[in-house]
Amino acid sequence: MSNALPLILAIDTATSCSSVALTRGSVTGGEVVASLSLNSSVTHSRRLLTAVDWLLAETETDWQAVAGLGVSLGPGSFTGLRIGMATVKGLATVTRKPLLGVSTLDALAFNCTGEKLICAVLDARKKEVYTCFYRCDFRGIPRRVGEIRVISPQRLITDIEQPVLFVGDAVMLYGDFWQEALGEWYASAPETLHSPCAGALGLLAGEMLQQNQCLDLAAAAPLYVRASDAELSLAHTAQGAVTK
Repeated sequence: MSNALPLILAIDTATSCSSVALTRGSVTGGEVVASLSLNSSVTHSRRLLTAVDWLLAETETDWQAVAGLGVSLGPGSFTGLRIGMATVKGLATVTRKPLLGVSTLDALAFNCTGEKLICAVLDARKKEVYTCFYRCDFRGIPRRVGEIRVISPQRLITDIEQPVLFVGDAVMLYGDFWQEALGEWYASAPETLHSPCAGALGLLAGEMLQQNQCLDLAAAAPLYVRASDAELSLAHTAQGAVTK
């Protein structure tokens, strides 16, 4: 592996699992240099920068060697996404490194291979899932073949007319239901792949860096897909005021 390939520091806080990684290169011929994942009840803000410092120290990497910063855009936990984005934007401001945003669902699908349609699914709470369909290209890299949506598990199966590989933490909640409804068309990725991985995110961010698909630092924001409870409450209050 050539050391000339760009190093990406990637951070994923879209779920309860904090994940940071240092990757070299892109989706083809790239590698995960080191990664650290921690799933606990401790908030991301209390451990994220410590994890970054540890990762750089253990790999003997200084900030000058880092070519870009990858961050999970979402969808996912609203609080987690805000913490991750704020942290990475702060690091980008201080280090002047380009900011690269990757969908959480894209990173989930990245670790899957094969000819089957891939369905990335994350628990969106309120009995819904965040989801998107993917198909591997000629290089074996999963690419989107649909839009990122938030829908019910029941609504999702009405869009499926062929064998599908499911990946993501929503499988833990609705996998039995999907399996019963889809029969032989249903397959699940290994359980170890159901949590987002900063390593996959970093390699996808490396591809974005090659294509100069960087985020504007001032305008960069998470991809929530649906409005937060606070936004819905505010809209309801405003609507009530108008109708009075």
